[in-house]
Amino acid sequence: MHKIINNRLATAAIAGSAIVLAFIVFAGGVDPVDELPGSIVTVSDSAARDAQTDEYGMPVGLYEVVDGVVKRNQTFTDLLDSFNIDYVDAVLTAEAARDVFDVRRIRAGKSFRVYSDKSGESGESGESGESRQSGESSDSDKFDESGDSGAARFLVYDQDKTSYVVFRLSDDLGAEVIRRPTEVRRRTITGTIYSSLYETLLDQDVNPILATRMSEVFAWQIDFYRIQRGDAFRVVYDEIWVGNEQIDVGSIHAARFEHFGSNYYAFHYTDEEVDDYYDADGQSVRKAFLIAPVSYSRISSGFSGRRYHPVLKRYRSHLGTDYAAPYGTRILATGDGVVEVAGFTAANGNWVKIRHNGTYTTGYLHMSKIKSGIRPGVKVKQGQTIGYVGSTGLANGNHVCYRFWKDKKQVDHRREKLPSVGPIRDEYRPAFEEMKSRYMVELGARPALPFGLAYTLILRESGVSSAAAEQAESVTISP
Repeated sequence: MHKIINNRLATAAIAGSAIVLAFIVFAGGVDPVDELPGSIVTVSDSAARDAQTDEYGMPVGLYEVVDGVVKRNQTFTDLLDSFNIDYVDAVLTAEAARDVFDVRRIRAGKSFRVYSDKSGESGESGESGESRQSGESSDSDKFDESGDSGAARFLVYDQDKTSYVVFRLSDDLGAEVIRRPTEVRRRTITGTIYSSLYETLLDQDVNPILATRMSEVFAWQIDFYRIQRGDAFRVVYDEIWVGNEQIDVGSIHAARFEHFGSNYYAFHYTDEEVDDYYDADGQSVRKAFLIAPVSYSRISSGFSGRRYHPVLKRYRSHLGTDYAAPYGTRILATGDGVVEVAGFTAANGNWVKIRHNGTYTTGYLHMSKIKSGIRPGVKVKQGQTIGYVGSTGLANGNHVCYRFWKDKKQVDHRREKLPSVGPIRDEYRPAFEEMKSRYMVELGARPALPFGLAYTLILRESGVSSAAAEQAESVTISP
């Protein structure tokens, strides 16, 4: 579908430089980021080049350009005031743009660009003075308010990596959200962990957001707080690119994670009514319970029959698992259920207890506060926020003590084999098996790690300098 982005802009281009400005609009790319319903278009790179436009699709050489960065506490009217647009006109522009973009969402630190008529080309400002060259100033505060430059016609606000907002500042007031063209690139990586998953990905020049994506996919199968040296993985996933910059990690299509000597698989299958991850047997990787109630933290104290209590200063059993996390971190219900307790005790502090079925019950202790609306009798869903990390009750640091009852007896949830939510439906099984077969070949068997690389990583883990480790790697080992 084709769409003319701005008729005024095309008319100005014809009059000033006989260039017909057209933009090819198409659907695609990733979902728009944090934008209101309204006029959202996508600009083709080739169309921009053909029209001799800059990165925002504006004609090169037709306007004077000032680049800037939004300052702290600077409002939309403040920005326009620097370019001789009075308060009333700024408010009218904001109002005309409201259905597309709310100017209250402009944030400090974001870039913007203002396009103004060249000196002597506008009847609204001064008659003489030197013409400002495109890109000469990088700070709107340096804009010449003496009237030497023409009227501001457009303001472009760079709201995120995938889109920007073009405000029309004269005549046809309003705004459009322009989406940059994105490219999805599929990639397969393999890694062996010698320090952490995060650092292993960085060593391969992989966006560390993938670590979070992997922890989400395997949240029911693998305790990422217990990842050990020598664990390995192979992942087929998407990277989202804008131009030459990778901006995000997309879907994981298939993954294999070797943990404690066992292989865990996840295959993403989608169809009309299905969008889920399944293991090699076709069972959903989702279990009745999440492995932990907080995302990617650390275990500060495990389940134990005898532990020295840091507050009571004596040994006693600790029938739960402590997950240390920053104050205020969201605490999630690990499974569907009904709230039995939501209150305060001297020992537990603020805490919540959830009955999941006739067999399982979970507890969440030492919250800074319980989320509003969480009270006895309320139904909760797996992954729903029920409170926030704190240190109320008998606690001396910010954490959540996670308790797990099975048949009314407290057990170590990390030792339990948690039930799956079920297998893939029969009608989808043939297509799933075909897809799985393709990815099993790509995931393959775990490759042997070159001795030099393994030795280098081990040395670095032991505190040897990078230079010494690299020198060791270059040494030839004779059999």
